Amino acid sequence: MIKETRRKRRILRHARVRAKIAGNATKPRLVVFRSNKHLYVQLIDDEKNMVLAAVSDLKLKSKKRGIERVKDLAAAMAGKAKEKAVQKIVFDRGGYKYHGQIKVLAEELRAQGIIF
Repeated sequence: MIKETRRKRRILRHARVRAKIAGNATKPRLVVFRSNKHLYVQLIDDEKNMVLAAVSDLKLKSKKRGIERVKDLAAAMAGKAKEKAVQKIVFDRGGYKYHGQIKVLAEELRAQGIIF
């Protein structure tokens, strides 16, 4: 029997979530990807298969780590979303558990005025 890895289980969870949610031009899908070192966030219009905005902590000038870095990332994404006149989004946590950095990201986006 092949031992399942955490990554495979996350991909399966993400597939289950993606079967139920989709974004469009008025309410795009906000996707989160977490690597070992960095965090990436994208706004995606699934009807046109187009990325509307993308932010990663690689592009941020701050040298903060952890939760402070996520707060800066959420502020940057909220700014880009407001530039695109996006007020409402569908949150796609990418199969990750809703705690830690993912939870802080969602709460900070809500605090910035993005509704989901």
